[in-house]
Amino acid sequence: MKFYRPTEECGIFGIFGHPEAANLTYLGLYALQHRGQESCGIVSSDGRSLSAHKSMGLVADVFGNQEIFRSLPGPAAIGHVRYSTTGDSVYKNVQPIMVDYSRGSIAVAHNGNLVNAQIIKDELEAWGSIFQTTMDTEIIIHLLATSKQNSLEDRIVDALSRVKGAYCLLFLTETRMVAARDPHGFRPLCLGKLGDSWVVASESCALDLIEAEFIREIEPGEIVVIDKNGLTSLSPLKKVEPAPCIFEFVYFARPDSYIFGQNVYEVRKEFGRQLAREHHVEADIVIPVPDSGVPAALGYAQEAGLPFELGLIRNHYVGRTFIEPQQSIRHFGVKIKLNPVRDILKDKRVVVIDDSIVRGTTSRKIVKMVRNAGAKEVHVRISSPPTSYPCYYGIDTPTRKELISSSHTIEEIRKYITADSLGYLSEEGLLQSVGTGSTPYCKACFSGSYPIKFPKLAAAPQLDLF
Repeated sequence: MKFYRPTEECGIFGIFGHPEAANLTYLGLYALQHRGQESCGIVSSDGRSLSAHKSMGLVADVFGNQEIFRSLPGPAAIGHVRYSTTGDSVYKNVQPIMVDYSRGSIAVAHNGNLVNAQIIKDELEAWGSIFQTTMDTEIIIHLLATSKQNSLEDRIVDALSRVKGAYCLLFLTETRMVAARDPHGFRPLCLGKLGDSWVVASESCALDLIEAEFIREIEPGEIVVIDKNGLTSLSPLKKVEPAPCIFEFVYFARPDSYIFGQNVYEVRKEFGRQLAREHHVEADIVIPVPDSGVPAALGYAQEAGLPFELGLIRNHYVGRTFIEPQQSIRHFGVKIKLNPVRDILKDKRVVVIDDSIVRGTTSRKIVKMVRNAGAKEVHVRISSPPTSYPCYYGIDTPTRKELISSSHTIEEIRKYITADSLGYLSEEGLLQSVGTGSTPYCKACFSGSYPIKFPKLAAAPQLDLF
């Protein structure tokens, strides 16, 4: 049985002007591994040509041989870790994409999802374009190649003015690195410095690992061009209302990262505090579903005045695949990842904190696991509102019919997961916890209100378009 979590499409990292660019990109990708575990790759530039190494698998496995870095020379590099939301999980879709065309060589790494990808692809194929991958990222390459603009910056602007959706992009040529973020700013992207070198990363935790200084976040709609003369910032794209993804705070970003102007760990703790205010229950202990539920559980325990305990222990050494017995061990998929601490749970009224319920199958197994370990009562608290709609902006979520909260009431979900009580953080509490001010976060997965209209809007909430 699959241990289901929503999964982020990918993470990107780039550095310009450092003699160990490829090695530092490897470390940056290592810090961003939580954003994608299917494949990874690095492209470097020595000022004359681009070199690449990429494969299926985890960063440490793909780049486990030091000799690989000898084949990635130069002072500039970009890298990518991937979880597929658009395109199959196969080698040909491993990023960064690198191509040679009439104006030289270019590599692209992309985090996000383009909602009008199929329409543009159909147009390009009608004019003779041949696609080598099944990713929407390749569309941007074709738009660059067919642009009539002269400069790289203008060709990028021309291409991005055609696409709609979520994108954080890193481009690398022989002499330049360019970063771009979509006008809504769905996904995080930050800028840093390491000595005289410029660094771009999906999250600030990647800057921390290489001891780079966090400078600022790249703004929605901003294009940053970095070359031997330094950094140039452009804002050529049409201004729209920002809509950063609030689920980055709930689950995706690493808790030690700084995104959208806030520390993820502190925001998650505040989710827990607010959850305790909204859904107090008489209990003996509070336990998280590790690891993402830990900060919220700490906040809940502090606000409720209850002991925080690690009642579930996560096995951090589970590989990406394992042989599952047919009938010999029930609930094997959850048991291999989580194990209850019986002495902590026995005869206790337990509050279990998790970040979300998607299909409900995993929550049901966790509740039964805690109850079988001797808990008298099991009260489930979720540090986000019900996830009722799929995401089309770079998160792999099921279709709407597979999301349990799209067709069941909270009481029906409680009965299904066999909890004594169930409480979700309200949408108002969520927004209050992030201290939105004037920032209108994207919360389409909770509300169904999508910031970007779809080419097939009527079908979007029910169907997987891509």
